[in-house]
Amino acid sequence: MNNSNRSILLIDDEENLRSLMARIIELEGFKVLQSKDAKHGLKLLDQEDVNVVITDVRLPDANGVELTRRIKEKYPAIEIIVLTAFGTIEDGVTAIKNGAFDYLTKGDDQQKLLPLLNKALEKAVLQQKVRHLEDKLSKQYGFEQVIGKSKSILQVIDLANKVAATENTVLLSGETGTGKEVFANAIHYESKRKAKPFVAFNCSAIAKDLLESELFGHATGAFTGASKDKRGLLEEAQGGTLFLDEIGELNPELQAKLLRTLESGEYYRVGDSKIRKADVRFIAATNRDLKREIESGHFRSDLFYRLSVFEIRLPALRERKEDIPILTNHFIQRASAKNNKRIEGYDDRFITLLEQHHWKGNIRELKNVIERCIILSDETTLKANLLPYDFNLSETTEDSLTLANSEKQHIQKVLSLTQGNKTKAAKLLDIGLTTLYQKIKDYNL
Repeated sequence: MNNSNRSILLIDDEENLRSLMARIIELEGFKVLQSKDAKHGLKLLDQEDVNVVITDVRLPDANGVELTRRIKEKYPAIEIIVLTAFGTIEDGVTAIKNGAFDYLTKGDDQQKLLPLLNKALEKAVLQQKVRHLEDKLSKQYGFEQVIGKSKSILQVIDLANKVAATENTVLLSGETGTGKEVFANAIHYESKRKAKPFVAFNCSAIAKDLLESELFGHATGAFTGASKDKRGLLEEAQGGTLFLDEIGELNPELQAKLLRTLESGEYYRVGDSKIRKADVRFIAATNRDLKREIESGHFRSDLFYRLSVFEIRLPALRERKEDIPILTNHFIQRASAKNNKRIEGYDDRFITLLEQHHWKGNIRELKNVIERCIILSDETTLKANLLPYDFNLSETTEDSLTLANSEKQHIQKVLSLTQGNKTKAAKLLDIGLTTLYQKIKDYNL
């Protein structure tokens, strides 16, 4: 470990003692910064990378115990050792409560300092590695992954950012493919729980009679086939976040049990009498209108109001059309790399048709369409003829209503259906293969 990773800040107004301690520490290979007061010490922390702070309790401009709290709030990865004079051990104990690593009584054998310093350094370096990993995860899964600059998406990001810092339950609503899991991930990785698990579960992806066991776990013998104890998703997500997608798929009995867990923080495994604690933040999502589900008797109103403490509605893609070019460029880059192709962009008609489309599948549909176009493209620019048949139908100009254009669109639809297999397409069109090739040339398909 080089000196840049072994940096110590020593804060003490007694110059002789400070210089002596600095010399002892430097001889062990540490880089030592010195300060005679809290103000200068805090300034050094802003300017330098420091692993461990050693501070006296009694400083000219601050109390070291209070200074410990201030440093830990701003630099949680830095470890602090507090120096106390005789008879002020109580200050050291209070400092530990404020986040200090340990305290050392002045006048003790200096040999106690170095082992304590090394232990504090080990913890500080580990904390910095953890924070680096957390920052990396935040960039990978945080709000940076939400693409778009439209007013509607920026408003949603702002709401999600604000609720991320809290412990509130969040309900994400919106059409399929609008990015609900992306937002759930971002809320988790911008929260205090980001170092703990994020567990995502689609409530519609498993048989309804197995949902309870999946969520809460089960005990041996709870039902036929339960040959051993099983941890549920609540245990897997302990300390972190449990994301329940398609929450509207839960049956009424399971809704009641989930509500009890949300209200009490307790639950039972299936077939077990032991109460378990659930330290979990819940984020739920749905593409259904849960208020209509309540009216029809399919969803509990009390569970809805408990889940929707903070509801965020994600806008449909057609409500943020100005983001389509940004998203398109993003998906082109990703799909080009995935398919080992060099696609540099798209022509005007291509993006016009994308902006005119209704996008029932929203961002997910756009992603799939772009990837399909890249697979089909033999050029470096994506063109409108690569788009599925229904995209071209959105153009209702006079030219689009001609018989030739209808024939062109029909041939394009059949080629799309056969995935470019011209022999099959000719057979379905009931024309010769040579005729098909001629029409492909004529229509520039």
